[in-house]
Amino acid sequence: MAGLVTHRQRPSSAKGVTFLTLEDETGHANIIVWKKLGEKQRRPLLRAHLMVFTGRVQRDGDVVQVLARSLEDYTP
Repeated sequence: MAGLVTHRQRPSSAKGVTFLTLEDETGHANIIVWKKLGEKQRRPLLRAHLMVFTGRVQRDGDVVQVLARSLEDYTP
């Protein structure tokens, strides 16, 4: 999955989990980045505007969530 990162959140109550909102031509997806992956790929997680994710997709009607396994900065 690829798209523009429109929001980043890391609530203190989330124990290091980061939540991203990704937008592409089909709509929005919620990306969940676990603490371990976030620490490993901190720079692209915090700076990228255009990202590519791999992970497990969960869909409930129009709501799409991805449990991220990897991410890559495609901004350049």
